Amino acid sequence: MRILVLGDIVGRPGRKFMSDHLKTFIKNKNISLCIANGENAAGGAGITAKTAHELKTAGIDAITLGDHVWDQKNFENEIDQLDFVCRPANLPGSNPGKDHLILERENTMVGLFTVLGRSFMGPKVACPFTTADRIVNDLKKQNVDQIICEIHAETTSEKESIGWYLDGRVSLVFGTHTHVPTADGRILPKGTAYQTDLGMTGPRESVLGRDIEACVGRFLDGMPRKCPVAEKDVGMQGCMIEVNNDSPCKSVKYQRIEFREDATDQSLRPPRSPSLNIQ
Repeated sequence: MRILVLGDIVGRPGRKFMSDHLKTFIKNKNISLCIANGENAAGGAGITAKTAHELKTAGIDAITLGDHVWDQKNFENEIDQLDFVCRPANLPGSNPGKDHLILERENTMVGLFTVLGRSFMGPKVACPFTTADRIVNDLKKQNVDQIICEIHAETTSEKESIGWYLDGRVSLVFGTHTHVPTADGRILPKGTAYQTDLGMTGPRESVLGRDIEACVGRFLDGMPRKCPVAEKDVGMQGCMIEVNNDSPCKSVKYQRIEFREDATDQSLRPPRSPSLNIQ
């Protein structure tokens, strides 16, 4: 079974790309389950019930969130009605929303959860490692076949550490938050697929999905200014894994995904880099 996982969806351009292209991509690549981080889906910060349903209609089966989970007004009163959305599991237990999801496809039960990192991150949260222990143990008691863990964090070291910590206990550990895809994706020795950051679904001609001129200006003069969501060179980034029930909580294949509006060959491989003349 193939599972597609996508990096942070950024604003209206990211949502539109999903609506225009995702279902065709899923059909062409024979994907059974699609997961995406949606914490930047509404105006570039946070999500609403309306935008969550828009993404579900586009073909996304499950939406994870991150440190911007409560940025949109009234979402704390909407999340409990969204049975396909989960908030970070290491937020205080009093927070509304689900701390994990269980999804069934092709006689396979897939558990999904997110933890927030604590290094250089704003929210005060419980330890992501012990929280992951708790959720993984709970999911295994519910007899899931595969488990996917998202680590929404700033530092590579924290993301890599939780990848190694969960190796052999979950099918995939993927990182989000930085909006830039990393080239370290692989299957770890005990069978867990891992990538430090999936990147984003949004405009590449940008600074992390935001308007270039506004972002550069903030660095030049230090003055506060709004940085609206950019609009050009939109695409999606993420990864795809293959799992089967003969190998519970393990990935048998991993592939990084790069898919852009201007691409003519929509293959599973990222675009070829230009050749380098190294002296």
